[in-house]
Amino acid sequence: MVATVGKVARAGSTRERILVTAERLFAEHGVYAVSNRQISEAAGQGNNAAVGYHFGAKADLVRAIARKHAGRIELTRTRMVEQVGADATARDWVECLVRPVTDHLAELSGPTWFARFAAQVMTDPALRGILIDEALSAPALHRILHGLDSCLPHLPAAVRAERDDMARQLMVHTCAERERALAEGAPTPRPDWHAAGTGLVDAIVGVWLAPSTSD
Repeated sequence: MVATVGKVARAGSTRERILVTAERLFAEHGVYAVSNRQISEAAGQGNNAAVGYHFGAKADLVRAIARKHAGRIELTRTRMVEQVGADATARDWVECLVRPVTDHLAELSGPTWFARFAAQVMTDPALRGILIDEALSAPALHRILHGLDSCLPHLPAAVRAERDDMARQLMVHTCAERERALAEGAPTPRPDWHAAGTGLVDAIVGVWLAPSTSD
C-alpha cells in the first residue's frame, strides 16, 4: 500500500514537472518547434517517451496546461460574477473578464510563461480551438458575455464578432508582451499586473463602446 502511494506521488510529481517544462518551452519557442524528446530531457526524464506516456498527443499536453490555469482563473471569475449587481455596466462585466487573468498572472511565482504560452497557442490554427473550448466551458464566462451583451449598444452581428475578436487579441497579446518584457528585464508601461489589468479594461471597454461607422 505504501509503495503504491509512493508510486502515485512520483507520477504526479513527474506530470507536474513535464507540465511546467512544456509550458516554458512552448512559450519561448512555439508549440511545434518543441519536441516531446526536448520536453522530457528538459524535465529531467531519462525516458524520452515520458511525455507521451503521461499525456498522449501534443494536443493533449496543451489541453492539460490550459486546464491547469483555467481552473484557477474560473474560481476568481465566478467569485467576481457573484458580486456583480443588477445595475452592472459594461465596465463591470469587462472587469470580470480581465481581472481574473491578470490577478492569476500576478499570483504565479515568477518568472511566468502562461501568457506567452496562450499567445503561441492562439496563433496556431490547429490548437487555438483548445483554449477557446476550455474558456467557453466555464459557466462564469457565459454569464459575463450575456451581461456584457445587455449593456452594449446595438451593433450589427458582423461588428460584434469583429470586436469580440479584437477584445480577445488585446487580452492575449497584451498579457504576453508584458510577461515577455518582465522575463527579459525590459521596461513595461504599467508597474504591476493590477495596473496592467486596468489598462486592458480601459481599452476593451473603449473597443466595445466605440461607434460603428459603415463605409
